[in-house]
Amino acid sequence: MHSMADYYSAVQLRADRWSSLRDISSELARNSDGRAATKMKAQITELLDQLAPIETFWAFPGTAAFDLLHRHFEAGHYSELAFTTKRILRALTSGAYRRRHIPLDRESIDTDEHEDEALQSLEARALTKPYFEVLIVDDMNEHQERWLKSNFQRMRRPEDPFHYEPVVVPSLQDALMGVLFNHNIQAIVVRPGLTLESKLELPILERYLNRAGGIKALAELDPGNYGPELCRMIARVRPELDAYLITDRSVEDIAGLDLGICRRVFYNQEDFLELHLNIIRGVQARYKTPFFTALVEYSKQPTGVFHAMPISRGKSISRSHWIQDMGAFYGPNIFLAETSATSGGLDSLLEPHGPIKEAQRLASRAFGSKQTYFATNGTSTCNKIVVQALVRPGDIVLVDRDCHKSHHYGMVLAGAQVCYLDSYPLNEYSMYGAVPLKDIKKQLLELKAAGKLDRVRMLLLTNCTFDGIVYNVERVMEECLAIKPDLVFLWDEAWFAFARFGPTYRQRTAMNAAENLREKLRTETHAKAYEAQQKELEGKGDEALLNTRLVPPPGARVRIYATQSTHKTLTSLRQGSMIHVHDQDFKGEVEAAFHEAYMTHTSTSPNYQIIASLDVGRRQVELEGFEFVQRQVEAAMSMRRAISTHPLLQKYFKVLTAGDMIPEEHRESGVQSYYDPQQGWTDIWDCWESDEFVLDATRVTLAVGGTGWDGDTFKTEILMDKYGIQINKTSRNTVLFMTNIGTTRSSVAYLIEVLVEIARELDELQDDASNMEKRGFERRVANLMDDLPPLPDFSHFHDSFRTGDSTPEGDIRSAFFLSYDDKNCDYLELDGSIHEAMNSGREVVSAQFIIPYPPGFPILVPGQVVSDEILSFMRALDVSEIHGYRPDLGLRVFTEDALKKQGKANVARLKLNDARAKF
Repeated sequence: MHSMADYYSAVQLRADRWSSLRDISSELARNSDGRAATKMKAQITELLDQLAPIETFWAFPGTAAFDLLHRHFEAGHYSELAFTTKRILRALTSGAYRRRHIPLDRESIDTDEHEDEALQSLEARALTKPYFEVLIVDDMNEHQERWLKSNFQRMRRPEDPFHYEPVVVPSLQDALMGVLFNHNIQAIVVRPGLTLESKLELPILERYLNRAGGIKALAELDPGNYGPELCRMIARVRPELDAYLITDRSVEDIAGLDLGICRRVFYNQEDFLELHLNIIRGVQARYKTPFFTALVEYSKQPTGVFHAMPISRGKSISRSHWIQDMGAFYGPNIFLAETSATSGGLDSLLEPHGPIKEAQRLASRAFGSKQTYFATNGTSTCNKIVVQALVRPGDIVLVDRDCHKSHHYGMVLAGAQVCYLDSYPLNEYSMYGAVPLKDIKKQLLELKAAGKLDRVRMLLLTNCTFDGIVYNVERVMEECLAIKPDLVFLWDEAWFAFARFGPTYRQRTAMNAAENLREKLRTETHAKAYEAQQKELEGKGDEALLNTRLVPPPGARVRIYATQSTHKTLTSLRQGSMIHVHDQDFKGEVEAAFHEAYMTHTSTSPNYQIIASLDVGRRQVELEGFEFVQRQVEAAMSMRRAISTHPLLQKYFKVLTAGDMIPEEHRESGVQSYYDPQQGWTDIWDCWESDEFVLDATRVTLAVGGTGWDGDTFKTEILMDKYGIQINKTSRNTVLFMTNIGTTRSSVAYLIEVLVEIARELDELQDDASNMEKRGFERRVANLMDDLPPLPDFSHFHDSFRTGDSTPEGDIRSAFFLSYDDKNCDYLELDGSIHEAMNSGREVVSAQFIIPYPPGFPILVPGQVVSDEILSFMRALDVSEIHGYRPDLGLRVFTEDALKKQGKANVARLKLNDARAKF
């Protein structure tokens, strides 16, 4: 049995302790005498003591059932203890307690005892009423608690769409731990009798209080405001919940306060029926899916199709003699719901006025934006829409060079002057990190010194990166706005849509930071801090600005966009994505241009199934996103611990830690690893709150160079071909395992089993190897782990595509289209003619994007000068896929004549622009 320190999560601890209690009590029932029985009784006492404080936060099995277990144990009724424990555990693991009452005494027959929710058909599960729990916060005795629960139970009606059970806790601290621990909770009733401090003492639970400000912050609260303060604190950690405040103070005064997630205030003694109806209505508001519901209703209507799409209503399939297998595979509903109609209860994605518009409004609420737009062809299109809507030809855009290729193409379409920013390199693992804030500020200050700050339009960064590096989003925006107060931010959160629904992760999302920043800029405290800093920095140069945490002016504009691949990390069909907007100037400045860009890139025949899946995916995360993200993080953490502590796996594998992937100067908290075998778990809240960069715990990067296989070989030939384990991202000596909201503990266990089997086979091979074979293995490992080519930085744009020498931005659009004419281009061989050209003093300039997979971002863009470092890196690449490169011909570059002509045209254009500016 693992010790409590082995668990990252109290939820995992709870599940394993119930399993242990079942096993030991069953054994004790069979053998209740002797020395072994004494040991088992001590173990059961320990397990009950550990479960007792945890179970106070759950409606099932509840305190009454837990007391029953104690009585059985203390009376020596071990057979009854084993029976009751077994039935409780079965109900917990099968989910049966969510559908029906579970009898716990032996005389009561449980007709569905062997039913498992996971084995039911989807149709059967869809017919049951969804279950949730309501947390009631009040310090009351056992008799009062029974009275309160019975009043709630009397309010239940057959027509209620949901079923819930109450959980009562006495204190504010217990309430905070409860909502962060019990994922079944969907509503909170705060009564006047609550106290501050919990009577529980369990270290694994105390960690949860940090998410709401920590024990110190709680101690400073005014006792008269415990109720309103609790509503505000819960809003910080689980904003999707509903709270209902019951008070004996003047409701008029209370209602005027900031009450966070509070939906309604009741005076003194609540009307239980009214409270019940409000609770149901609040959950219903999150449960409704306007477009999915409309599509389901449409599929039931008899229609005659005299329009496009023969597949609509499944007619072209049901009448076919040759494609019946497709109909059998997908079933009828997908075809009944397939249509090109925008009326009849449906809506148009391009001009939404009905259920799609309402679905987007609900998504905006769920993800904390001001506007949200659905996309049915992926985040690549979302990125192009935002860039085209906001960037005008000639605008300067700061872009991280290793961002997704859709951004680079978006710059081409928009005609932006691109200023590339380099991420810090991780040469020993052949991957990049993220762009240091100091480098971003330095570039902005250089543009300001060159008189170009007015042309700087946008900062575009990837949050989080494919490898899991996450920015301190709020800090980046604050400091950049201090230099340019109207800067627009586009955060590519393609892999980060899930983050909104975990308290630790939420603080580093674009939309959450946007709301915090907007509130902060309005405060008098912030205005005073800005004035004080301006006086302190007066007369000081750029070096002082670079080394100071800058405060933005109160008048700075909050203009933030986030693009998310819902299909990558949440529930949605492939290509389902969203654009989230929090832009103070959207209505006045951007809306028309955004609409045009949206129309430009969005299909006039969008897939309704994708739109419906986005609608349902939003419902899911509002009601159970907290639970699923929590389990996702737990799965990744348990994977980290299992690999880090297994002696055989340590010989060939290494889980990369935050210390491995983030340089020390960017980790102010000093946190080196989320799990250390000697010290146990680190509370990641501290580093996520303060560090410049943090590592997304749900991504586990495993160094595999010690096996003698490179990352791509390990992925393809070992994991996928041999064991059926699918992964996406690799580097020269690493593979990336990404957990998601569908990852289970069983799948993690299978992965560990596979890695152990691989390590054992390697051990056997080494035992049987000759000296020559051993030396060959050691050379392969050294080649993968030590002899790695340095990652190249962005070199620079050729002068023919630049607007001056003082700053590095370049005209990527002109270079892109110049290459369309073959007469402007030539091919140079990577190991031959390109050397001769560069040795002769010629600047060799790439005519197109060169994108190796992996890592999957351009190492050369049109108009970029080829450097020796880039050539060395390309030669050392051992990947089979390099987009834009022709091994049979070489590297496509511009001819010298084409560059001269382009240079003259560029000079003429710059002179014309200067003349226009003077005029």
